[in-house]
Amino acid sequence: MNIPRDKIPILILGLLIVVSLSLAGGVFVLLQKEHAKNLALQDELEEAKTRQRITESKLEESKKQVVSLESKLQEAQQQIDKLNTDLEQEKAMKQEALAQAEQIRIDLEQQKGIRADLEIKLTRAQEDAKNMQRQLDRLQSEKAGLEIRIKDLGAQAERQQQAQAKQGVELGTIVVGTESGSPAKAKKTGKAVTEKKSGKKKVEKEKPEAEKQEQKTAAPQAITPAGSLEGKVLVVNKDYDFVVINLGSKDNVSAGEVFSIYHKDNYLGDITIEKVHDSMSAAGFVSAGIKDQVKEGDRVTPKS
Repeated sequence: MNIPRDKIPILILGLLIVVSLSLAGGVFVLLQKEHAKNLALQDELEEAKTRQRITESKLEESKKQVVSLESKLQEAQQQIDKLNTDLEQEKAMKQEALAQAEQIRIDLEQQKGIRADLEIKLTRAQEDAKNMQRQLDRLQSEKAGLEIRIKDLGAQAERQQQAQAKQGVELGTIVVGTESGSPAKAKKTGKAVTEKKSGKKKVEKEKPEAEKQEQKTAAPQAITPAGSLEGKVLVVNKDYDFVVINLGSKDNVSAGEVFSIYHKDNYLGDITIEKVHDSMSAAGFVSAGIKDQVKEGDRVTPKS
């Protein structure tokens, strides 16, 4: 079919318009779709922003929680370190307590041994005390016997001295009576006896030498001619450290006076008068070492 040339441009224009309209419609549709997509994307973007804000807030909270957890972790670590330190101290204290317990056990064993030794020593001490008590009782009985013996010796010495004095008077009477041979000299005998009783030596000068020797043998306790006091040891008691001598208050001996002891002219030591009787005295050793050397019969004289 033949189309006139003057209508071809119109047709082309119409086609172009139709095509343009189609394109415009397509573009419009596309624009609508793009707009819808844009709206959807905006919604998604807003939602994404909202989620981002929520996520950021959660992240901030998480950061805060992390910081809090880190601080708690540090505190927990500090507590763990402290617990470790306490545990080490507890271990050290436990070791020390074990060492102390071991030492206490050792000390307890030692104390048990010491206690056993002390019990043995106590038993021995009790036995020794019993033995000492028995010895003390024996010594006390010996002391009582010695005191009785001292009294008996004192009484015996007094009787001997009275007998010697009486014998001396009789001897003086006999001597004077024999030498005088007359009543006038017999009167003088009474005077001689009186002088002998008073301690004078006139009668002794009138006696023969044989009678003087006999009187010395009968009375060994006489005072020396030089006038110095001299006696002898009657009893030696080594248990109580004292001696008994045959000098007493009649010889003007007083307590506290010091005498020297001689054994065959050998000086042994000194004694101190402690108790004085009429014709004897008890004296203690000045030096305890001489008690084993002193014997009965040793000579005693006042210390010069």
